[in-house]
Amino acid sequence: MSAGDDSAGYQPGYDALADLCAETFPSPFSNALQRRVIESFVDHVRGSGIPGTVLDVGCGPGGVTAELASAGLDVIGVDPSAEMLRIARSSHADLRFVLDDAHLTSTELDDIDVAAIVARFSLIHVPPASVPGILDGWAARMSSGGIVLVAGQTTDVDEIVEFDHRVAPAWRWHPDRMAAALADAGFDEEWRTVKRADDAHRFAEFHLLAIRR
Repeated sequence: MSAGDDSAGYQPGYDALADLCAETFPSPFSNALQRRVIESFVDHVRGSGIPGTVLDVGCGPGGVTAELASAGLDVIGVDPSAEMLRIARSSHADLRFVLDDAHLTSTELDDIDVAAIVARFSLIHVPPASVPGILDGWAARMSSGGIVLVAGQTTDVDEIVEFDHRVAPAWRWHPDRMAAALADAGFDEEWRTVKRADDAHRFAEFHLLAIRR
Protein backbone atom coordinates (compact mmCIF):
# COMPACT_ATOMS: atom_id res chain seq x y z
CA MET A 1 0.00 0.00 0.00
CA SER A 2 1.17 3.48 -0.73
CA ALA A 3 1.64 6.50 1.48
CA GLY A 4 -1.71 8.00 2.28
CA ASP A 5 -3.48 4.69 2.84
CA ASP A 6 -5.33 4.92 6.18
CA SER A 7 -4.86 1.20 6.80
CA ALA A 8 -1.10 1.76 7.02
CA GLY A 9 -1.36 4.47 9.60
CA TYR A 10 -1.84 7.69 7.62
CA GLN A 11 -4.26 10.11 9.22
CA PRO A 12 -5.05 13.55 7.76
CA GLY A 13 -5.15 14.98 11.28
CA TYR A 14 -1.37 14.98 11.35
CA ASP A 15 -1.24 17.17 8.26
CA ALA A 16 -3.72 19.59 9.77
CA LEU A 17 -1.98 19.73 13.16
CA ALA A 18 1.65 19.35 12.11
CA ASP A 19 2.75 22.85 13.14
CA LEU A 20 0.89 22.65 16.45
CA CYS A 21 2.38 19.23 17.21
CA ALA A 22 5.90 20.47 16.49
CA GLU A 23 5.39 23.51 18.71
CA THR A 24 3.76 21.56 21.53
CA PHE A 25 6.37 18.79 21.57
CA PRO A 26 9.71 20.43 20.68
CA SER A 27 11.65 17.47 22.10
CA PRO A 28 11.23 13.96 20.70
CA PHE A 29 11.36 12.62 24.26
CA SER A 30 8.74 13.29 26.91
CA ASN A 31 10.60 11.46 29.68
CA ALA A 32 14.08 10.20 30.48
CA LEU A 33 13.22 6.57 29.76
CA GLN A 34 12.33 7.35 26.15
CA ARG A 35 15.77 8.87 25.64
CA ARG A 36 17.54 5.95 27.34
CA VAL A 37 15.66 3.47 25.17
CA ILE A 38 16.89 5.17 22.00
CA GLU A 39 20.43 5.18 23.38
CA SER A 40 20.14 1.45 24.02
CA PHE A 41 18.71 0.92 20.53
CA VAL A 42 21.77 2.69 19.09
CA ASP A 43 24.04 0.39 21.09
CA HIS A 44 22.20 -2.67 19.77
CA VAL A 45 22.45 -1.49 16.16
CA ARG A 46 26.15 -0.82 16.50
CA GLY A 47 26.71 -4.14 18.24
CA SER A 48 24.84 -6.11 15.59
CA GLY A 49 27.52 -5.40 13.02
CA ILE A 50 24.87 -5.50 10.29
CA PRO A 51 25.51 -2.91 7.58
CA GLY A 52 22.64 -0.86 6.30
CA THR A 53 20.21 1.89 7.13
CA VAL A 54 17.95 2.51 10.09
CA LEU A 55 14.38 3.47 9.13
CA ASP A 56 12.55 5.75 11.54
CA VAL A 57 8.96 4.80 10.69
CA GLY A 58 6.49 7.50 11.64
CA CYS A 59 9.29 9.99 12.15
CA GLY A 60 7.02 13.03 12.41
CA PRO A 61 9.07 16.24 12.60
CA GLY A 62 12.29 14.25 12.61
CA GLY A 63 13.55 14.62 16.17
CA VAL A 64 14.44 10.97 16.72
CA THR A 65 15.81 10.70 13.18
CA ALA A 66 18.20 13.52 14.07
CA GLU A 67 19.17 11.83 17.36
CA LEU A 68 20.01 8.61 15.51
CA ALA A 69 22.04 10.48 12.91
CA SER A 70 23.92 12.36 15.65
CA ALA A 71 24.81 8.98 17.14
CA GLY A 72 26.48 8.05 13.86
CA LEU A 73 23.83 5.83 12.32
CA ASP A 74 22.80 5.96 8.68
CA VAL A 75 19.11 6.80 9.04
CA ILE A 76 16.11 7.74 6.91
CA GLY A 77 12.97 9.24 8.39
CA VAL A 78 9.72 7.87 6.96
CA ASP A 79 6.28 9.41 7.47
CA PRO A 80 2.98 9.48 5.56
CA SER A 81 2.26 13.10 6.52
CA ALA A 82 3.58 15.57 3.96
CA GLU A 83 3.23 18.41 6.45
CA MET A 84 5.21 16.59 9.11
CA LEU A 85 7.94 15.95 6.56
CA ARG A 86 7.92 19.61 5.55
CA ILE A 87 8.81 20.47 9.13
CA ALA A 88 11.36 17.66 9.36
CA ARG A 89 13.15 18.76 6.19
CA SER A 90 13.15 22.37 7.31
CA SER A 91 14.51 21.51 10.75
CA HIS A 92 17.00 18.86 9.60
CA ALA A 93 18.01 19.83 6.08
CA ASP A 94 21.03 17.53 6.14
CA LEU A 95 18.96 14.39 6.69
CA ARG A 96 16.90 12.27 4.33
CA PHE A 97 13.16 11.89 4.67
CA VAL A 98 10.77 9.83 2.55
CA LEU A 99 7.00 10.15 2.21
CA ASP A 100 5.74 6.65 2.91
CA ASP A 101 3.74 4.65 5.41
CA ALA A 102 4.58 1.63 7.55
CA HIS A 103 4.37 -0.73 4.57
CA LEU A 104 7.57 0.84 3.16
CA THR A 105 6.51 0.59 -0.48
CA SER A 106 8.00 3.85 -1.73
CA THR A 107 10.32 3.36 -4.70
CA GLU A 108 12.77 5.63 -2.86
CA LEU A 109 13.33 2.78 -0.43
CA ASP A 110 13.64 -0.02 -2.98
CA ASP A 111 17.45 -0.18 -2.94
CA ILE A 112 17.88 0.47 0.78
CA ASP A 113 19.48 -2.30 2.86
CA VAL A 114 17.57 -2.17 6.14
CA ALA A 115 19.63 -2.88 9.25
CA ALA A 116 17.03 -1.78 11.79
CA ILE A 117 13.62 -0.17 12.17
CA VAL A 118 12.31 2.04 14.93
CA ALA A 119 8.58 2.76 15.16
CA ARG A 120 7.81 5.01 18.12
CA PHE A 121 4.11 5.61 18.68
CA SER A 122 3.36 5.11 14.97
CA LEU A 123 2.05 1.54 14.72
CA ILE A 124 -0.59 2.61 17.23
CA HIS A 125 -2.44 4.24 14.32
CA VAL A 126 -2.48 1.07 12.22
CA PRO A 127 -5.64 -1.05 12.57
CA PRO A 128 -4.52 -4.18 14.45
CA ALA A 129 -5.52 -6.52 11.62
CA SER A 130 -3.00 -4.77 9.35
CA VAL A 131 -0.04 -4.97 11.75
CA PRO A 132 0.98 -8.60 11.02
CA GLY A 133 1.33 -7.87 7.31
CA ILE A 134 3.47 -4.83 8.05
CA LEU A 135 5.76 -6.83 10.35
CA ASP A 136 6.04 -9.58 7.73
CA GLY A 137 7.13 -6.94 5.24
CA TRP A 138 9.76 -5.61 7.62
CA ALA A 139 11.11 -9.11 8.24
CA ALA A 140 11.38 -9.74 4.51
CA ARG A 141 13.67 -6.72 4.16
CA MET A 142 16.00 -7.58 7.04
CA SER A 143 18.68 -10.19 7.54
CA SER A 144 19.17 -12.30 10.65
CA GLY A 145 20.24 -10.08 13.54
CA GLY A 146 18.33 -7.04 12.30
CA ILE A 147 16.69 -4.99 15.02
CA VAL A 148 13.19 -3.63 15.50
CA LEU A 149 12.12 -1.24 18.25
CA VAL A 150 8.39 -0.60 18.70
CA ALA A 151 6.80 1.77 21.22
CA GLY A 152 3.22 2.60 22.03
CA GLN A 153 0.61 3.11 24.69
CA THR A 154 -0.28 -0.08 26.51
CA THR A 155 -2.85 -1.81 28.71
CA ASP A 156 -2.73 -3.74 31.99
CA VAL A 157 -4.33 -6.86 30.55
CA ASP A 158 -3.43 -8.94 27.51
CA GLU A 159 -5.52 -7.16 24.91
CA ILE A 160 -5.61 -4.54 22.16
CA VAL A 161 -7.86 -1.58 22.93
CA GLU A 162 -8.89 1.34 20.73
CA PHE A 163 -8.56 4.70 22.46
CA ASP A 164 -9.43 8.33 21.84
CA HIS A 165 -6.15 9.68 20.56
CA ARG A 166 -6.22 13.45 20.14
CA VAL A 167 -5.23 13.38 16.46
CA ALA A 168 -6.26 10.07 14.93
CA PRO A 169 -7.78 6.64 15.67
CA ALA A 170 -5.32 4.58 17.71
CA TRP A 171 -4.93 1.33 19.58
CA ARG A 172 -3.15 0.37 22.79
CA TRP A 173 -1.28 -2.94 22.62
CA HIS A 174 -0.29 -5.05 25.59
CA PRO A 175 3.43 -5.86 25.13
CA ASP A 176 2.66 -9.57 25.10
CA ARG A 177 0.40 -9.05 22.07
CA MET A 178 3.05 -7.04 20.24
CA ALA A 179 5.75 -9.58 21.13
CA ALA A 180 3.55 -12.36 19.75
CA ALA A 181 2.93 -10.46 16.51
CA LEU A 182 6.65 -9.83 16.13
CA ALA A 183 7.42 -13.50 16.85
CA ASP A 184 4.98 -14.62 14.17
CA ALA A 185 6.84 -12.36 11.71
CA GLY A 186 10.26 -13.77 12.64
CA PHE A 187 11.47 -11.46 15.43
CA ASP A 188 12.39 -12.63 18.93
CA GLU A 189 11.92 -10.27 21.84
CA GLU A 190 15.16 -9.12 23.44
CA TRP A 191 13.72 -6.80 26.10
CA ARG A 192 10.86 -4.51 26.96
CA THR A 193 10.16 -1.56 29.22
CA VAL A 194 6.91 -0.29 30.69
CA LYS A 195 6.47 3.25 31.98
CA ARG A 196 3.42 3.78 34.15
CA ALA A 197 0.89 6.53 33.47
CA ASP A 198 1.54 9.87 35.13
CA ASP A 199 0.24 13.44 35.16
CA ALA A 200 1.57 14.01 31.63
CA HIS A 201 0.61 10.63 30.15
CA ARG A 202 -2.88 9.15 30.33
CA PHE A 203 -1.71 5.61 29.67
CA ALA A 204 1.26 3.44 30.42
CA GLU A 205 3.79 3.16 27.58
CA PHE A 206 5.85 0.22 26.39
CA HIS A 207 9.03 -0.13 24.38
CA LEU A 208 9.88 -3.52 22.92
CA LEU A 209 13.09 -4.45 21.14
CA ALA A 210 13.22 -7.60 19.01
CA ILE A 211 15.84 -9.31 16.85
CA ARG A 212 15.31 -10.88 13.42
CA ARG A 213 15.91 -14.63 13.52
